[in-house]
Amino acid sequence: MNDSPGWATPGSSPSDGEQPQPPAQPADAPKWSAEQPPPGPGVPPDGVWGRTGPAAGQQPPPPQPGAGWGSYGPQQPPYGGQYGYPGGPGQWGQPPAAKPGVIPLRPLGVGEILDGAVATMRTHWRSVLPITVVVATVVQVLSMLVQKLLLEDLIISANQDDVSAEEVLNNLSTALPAGAAAQFLQFLGGIVVTAMLTMIFSRAVLGQHSSVAEAWRDARPQVLRLIGLTLLMAVGAVLMGVVLIVPAALAQSIGLLVLAFFVWFGLLVWLWVKFSLASPALMLERSTVFKAFARSSKLVKGSWWRIFGITLLTLIITALFAAIIVMPLQMLGFSLFGGGLDSMQDPAAQNAWGTLILSAVGLIIAQSVVMPIQSGVTVLLYVDQRIRREGLDLELARAAGVENYGTTGG
Repeated sequence: MNDSPGWATPGSSPSDGEQPQPPAQPADAPKWSAEQPPPGPGVPPDGVWGRTGPAAGQQPPPPQPGAGWGSYGPQQPPYGGQYGYPGGPGQWGQPPAAKPGVIPLRPLGVGEILDGAVATMRTHWRSVLPITVVVATVVQVLSMLVQKLLLEDLIISANQDDVSAEEVLNNLSTALPAGAAAQFLQFLGGIVVTAMLTMIFSRAVLGQHSSVAEAWRDARPQVLRLIGLTLLMAVGAVLMGVVLIVPAALAQSIGLLVLAFFVWFGLLVWLWVKFSLASPALMLERSTVFKAFARSSKLVKGSWWRIFGITLLTLIITALFAAIIVMPLQMLGFSLFGGGLDSMQDPAAQNAWGTLILSAVGLIIAQSVVMPIQSGVTVLLYVDQRIRREGLDLELARAAGVENYGTTGG
């Protein structure tokens, strides 16, 4: 796919090595991808998120003066410059951008991406909160029960000197499988939340509402692939750590071990950002796992530091918010049910029912807000990169019903 904005038309890109795609459908009945059936009532048009680029064997049409943000002509410098636009002869400034949904259809700033994520959660809370609250509640209740009923014996045994190794192993054999099952359920819950919120945010960009049932219907065909993508990333991170760190540990060299750890961590961060847009690419383009990795790599190329900075800022903001919610409730639990704040290191106080319940409530509230913000920022970064590289704003405007967008500068 050619990364030059301005003349991209729906279809596959010669650079991707794929077969030519059928021509784009009319604006009133576009398709998200060539393989999907025509959209039914309430289903977002498939032509919006399919790849854009020049059709195979065709030359790109010349850019037209006065086109939208997806293109620039002789009187329009690339993004970041000053623009002339109809309605203001002889005047320079940014052209007005259509805003059918939660973001304006133009390259986005950091504040607009964060604001778009929050605005979607606020405007579409009837769809967003039921998903996140239900998943967070199920996960935290299971985790609380595992810690109270299964891990408590293990914690107590570990703090007693007269407990035999056989008793500790028996406790481990009971507690660890249950803990692993709880973590697996948390993993699946996170996948479901990511998949459904991606669909809700994609509709919010077009100014469309989505019910929980509609979000699940749109996300369901790709959920198994999203699980595979997430597992592949996790397994790859572990294997990379084994390859780099284990030999250094066997060499019994502290300096080599520290160097290996920093190399592994640096590669992990680099690949994490490089493939950070694979999830929305997989869900919205209906692609395969490896094509989603390739799409993310292509979209991130040249913008790695920008995407890293926005993602890191989002993590810091959400972590601070979660701490503000969770820590007071945890301290309240220790004060009321654990004998005071001095008991925070006491395993018995940590596993008191009151402490566990208040901590779980805090985590449910925090995760119900944090998950949609993080998912929303990822989706909006994907949209922003496609607007910058592929002129996706033109397709989004047509799908949202914005008239004459891209021909009159509005």
